[in-house]
Amino acid sequence: MSNIKLDEVVCRDFEDSELSSWKGKVASDENVNRVYEILNTIHKEGQRSLNSITANVENGTRHDRYHRNVSTRNEKHAHVVGRRSGPLISGTAYCISSCSMILLNKVVLSSYNFNAGISLMLYQNLIACLVVAILGLCGAVSIEKLNWRLIRVWIPVNIIFVGMLVSGMYSLKYINIAMVTILKNMTNILTAIGEYYVFRKHQNLKVWTAMFMMIISAVSGGITDLSFDAAGYTWQILNCFLTAGYSLTLRLVMDKAKQATKSGSLNKVSMVLLNNLLSLPFAVFLIFVMNEWEYVVKADVIRLPMFWVVATASGLLGLAISFTSMWFLHQTGPTTYSLVGSLNKIPISIAGLALFKVPLSVPNLFSILFGLFAGIVFARAKMS
Repeated sequence: MSNIKLDEVVCRDFEDSELSSWKGKVASDENVNRVYEILNTIHKEGQRSLNSITANVENGTRHDRYHRNVSTRNEKHAHVVGRRSGPLISGTAYCISSCSMILLNKVVLSSYNFNAGISLMLYQNLIACLVVAILGLCGAVSIEKLNWRLIRVWIPVNIIFVGMLVSGMYSLKYINIAMVTILKNMTNILTAIGEYYVFRKHQNLKVWTAMFMMIISAVSGGITDLSFDAAGYTWQILNCFLTAGYSLTLRLVMDKAKQATKSGSLNKVSMVLLNNLLSLPFAVFLIFVMNEWEYVVKADVIRLPMFWVVATASGLLGLAISFTSMWFLHQTGPTTYSLVGSLNKIPISIAGLALFKVPLSVPNLFSILFGLFAGIVFARAKMS
């Protein structure tokens, strides 16, 4: 009996243990299924998120690519427009500043009857130095640091530069603008001769033909000039020699000047500052030697505010010519720059004749037109 009970107990214990084991397995299987369901859910959600992220990235990439393409197209369009309009704008600025400079100098020297060309040059060069120095301090332009070695090399160039400016001032005072423009063609002849003897540079037949035409126009223009002034013509002939000498001397000392700088180069802005700065003591010396300071102190014209406005404007335009010529030369090239410079003499001559009411004869008019034509022929001959 006890054995039966024992068997029942054992059997029940066994059944209970099996049942509990089976329930444990079921519970374990359910837990595993739940884990699988949870992981499956996480996987599906992650896949959706990943797809969503990938889609967003693709959309963002397309959006960025679209904007980059639009930006590239805009930059190319702006570059093309700038390349087309750059030469026109820079050339116009160069012509306007060049014409205005000559006309304003004529106004100061003739209309205001100011008989102190060296003092005017001193004032204009001082303005140029101040403007360039301010631009250099602001970082708008790059200026080479000056040193005594560079100054010693540059002094011969600067002496000729001062003489060129002074002679140009006095010639413009006594001669009408059209004849000054025609006589300036003689500078090309002197420069070509100097290049042949100094640099052994040969010119072609077209260049010599154009220069012969310039000589004819200058001689005929002087003979037919109703307002002929011997002093003015003397100053202008001297100006032609000095201008040609300045060009040739500049080429001779340029390599030495570059070697005298720390960077090994000398840009146009630094040359403008160097020329104008070194000219100041020479100008002061000439003012005292030629006794101009007494005239300036006693002159009534310096008490007119408008006189100072015109004089200051002419100084700023002189500096503007330097910058616009660099800009135009960079946008085009030496050939176009030379041709436009020759064509620019036409509006200057016409404006000078019209504004200052110059007495003009028909032969003199034809001499001026012939001289302008010779200048254009010379520029085209230099291109070939």
